[in-house]
Amino acid sequence: MNEKANTGQSAAELTAPRRLGIIMHGVTGRMGMNQHLIRSIAAIRADGGVPLADGTRVMPDPILVGRNAAKVAELAQKHGVERWSSDIDDALSNPDDTVFFDAGTTLMRCDLLEKAIRAGKHVYCEKPIADDVARALEVAKLARDAGVKNGVVQDKLFLPGLIKLKRLIDAGFFGRILSVRGEFGYWVFEGDWLPAQRPSWNYRVKDGGGIMLDMLCHWRYVLDNLFGDVKSVSCLGATHIPDRWDENGNHYNADSDDAAYATFELDGGIVAHINSSWAVRVRRDDLVTFQVDGTEGSAVAGLTKCVSQHRANTPKPVWNPDEPQTIDFYDTWAEVPDNEPYPNGFRAQWEMFIRHIVADTPWKYDLMEGVKGVQLATLGMQSWRERRWIDVPSLEV
Repeated sequence: MNEKANTGQSAAELTAPRRLGIIMHGVTGRMGMNQHLIRSIAAIRADGGVPLADGTRVMPDPILVGRNAAKVAELAQKHGVERWSSDIDDALSNPDDTVFFDAGTTLMRCDLLEKAIRAGKHVYCEKPIADDVARALEVAKLARDAGVKNGVVQDKLFLPGLIKLKRLIDAGFFGRILSVRGEFGYWVFEGDWLPAQRPSWNYRVKDGGGIMLDMLCHWRYVLDNLFGDVKSVSCLGATHIPDRWDENGNHYNADSDDAAYATFELDGGIVAHINSSWAVRVRRDDLVTFQVDGTEGSAVAGLTKCVSQHRANTPKPVWNPDEPQTIDFYDTWAEVPDNEPYPNGFRAQWEMFIRHIVADTPWKYDLMEGVKGVQLATLGMQSWRERRWIDVPSLEV
């Protein structure tokens, strides 16, 4: 009997995975290391690669790149990555590595993407892709003209809570959607008596910090993809905590916004309001929650869970400030079940992008989607400065 008969394996199973060389920059940082290296690329490699429709697999072969050679080498060794470098130009010169990924600082991103695109690499990156719309558009246009495939991380769309929320929307559960209320944030310690949970550059304008630039990029793709295109924005920012201490215990002046209170007008007359704050203490179901109210029902989604309340199950409270409330409002909601597995959202999008690269599967999260996020963030800042509503114009490359 031949080997196939002895093992019971198919021809596809006996075929070695197809290699995909990926240059990974900025993975020594918290997000790049945890979500993109450990929980995405390393996890994909441990599971034998990304499966394709024809039964074959694609095996990512990363090279880690960063300025601190010792730090990059240690990270590579710890997570079983054979290749690393402190020379990004040398890494980009290797024709066997066809994808460039960046999770470094926002202010460096456009220059790195441009360099990678000119080297003929497909590019994938964290958001925001820039701090300026014109610069973001330049890079998106360069990628389009160069014919390279490109993408930007849109991780919130892959959260189990929002996937369940999308299931309710697609099923017509809400009837006509009226409004969306989002609450995001938590207390980030100042760094004097307890270390801060976020890097200090987040709170310095010169380093590309600010919650508006960070989070309004997220809210753009969440609102556009789930509820309707954003048509206008009114936003108020604040620097609630001006004194902070950095990773070395040194005091610095935090001059970027650490809170943003934004209202959006969406297609179809939907009103969305989202509070984002690193100076709020949490008393809600999760670090981020979205409440959607419609004519036929409502739902509240967090990172993993989603609860709903249909019109027929809605209680009828009566305002009476003289007596304690008798309705347990939390008890009147039903949890949307886990009807499918929910992989790590960053990994799920990585697998989609890898399939797009090697099998040309459909892909919508290109750099232009990243430009839209930067646009909304900058319009939010303009609204804050000018204290008025700002319309969101259409974008074209």
